[in-house]
Amino acid sequence: MAQKEKKVLLEVNHLKQYFNQGKSNEVKAIDDVSFFIYEGETLGLVGESGCGKSTTGRTIIRLYEATDGEVLFRGKNVHGKKSKAEMKEFNRKIQMIFQDPYASLNPRMKVSDIIAEGIDIHGLAKSKEDRMQQVYHLLETVGLNKEHANRYPHEFSGGQRQRIGIARALAVQPDFIIADEPISALDVSIQAQVVNLMKQLQEEKGLTYLFIAHDLSMVKYISDRIGVMYFGKLVEIAPSEELYENPLHPYTKSLLSAIPQPDPISERTRQRVAYNPSVHQYAEGEELKMREVRPGHFVYCSEKEFKQYQADLKKN
Repeated sequence: MAQKEKKVLLEVNHLKQYFNQGKSNEVKAIDDVSFFIYEGETLGLVGESGCGKSTTGRTIIRLYEATDGEVLFRGKNVHGKKSKAEMKEFNRKIQMIFQDPYASLNPRMKVSDIIAEGIDIHGLAKSKEDRMQQVYHLLETVGLNKEHANRYPHEFSGGQRQRIGIARALAVQPDFIIADEPISALDVSIQAQVVNLMKQLQEEKGLTYLFIAHDLSMVKYISDRIGVMYFGKLVEIAPSEELYENPLHPYTKSLLSAIPQPDPISERTRQRVAYNPSVHQYAEGEELKMREVRPGHFVYCSEKEFKQYQADLKKN
């Protein structure tokens, strides 16, 4: 039986996001980033603080207007001109789970109103009873009780607040969810609960995720493919197992070497690899671009490095 062909849900082409453009303090938050996400998969996006991960997510959902490049969702340009009705439909299809579960919830609204805000805007409830039934169902979906609907955000723990954020994102039945470091403000056991919940929801509802995080070990657990960002550029993208077994870009190697090991003996002797951009020694005029070293494994490199990476993989 022939394998079902994967459909591309989201495509990002040469995306640029510059702040203070043309001024002396210009910041190139995203500098020529391209990738795609298939329907039903999870793409993990990792990198250090300030490398442009969250900005990428916010530009995709149009919280920021892109400086250049295009974002295609189901073949339609996200940043193109849209009527009010088209914008409303787009906002329903793509939702975001934010990093700080407290700052992203309105402290003056009850949980039922926070979750139902999207339901009201998009007219998804036939009556008040139907609205509340949907809220109760969403709360139970994310592992909370319907009694929680009448409480305020400050009455919940961090993990519970993040679940409310997930319920709010699910309320409008989206196809694609951008999870912007949804677990970095939570403790380890709660992190696992939230990630398991997200995986379960993906299987049940056929969701597609862009999962942004610092923690490489957690990203490996949830992602089908992983992209590594460094100072506004995507430096490597590959299937998650492939990236862990054969990291090629020096920055990816540095990130992987920073993952703590559970074995105390090896942890004491382990050498952390520091990344120094000068190791590349690029000559003037050398063309740097994403090159496919192996099927599905792309690295941002020069022609000379590309040949070196291919030789390294053959040795393995």
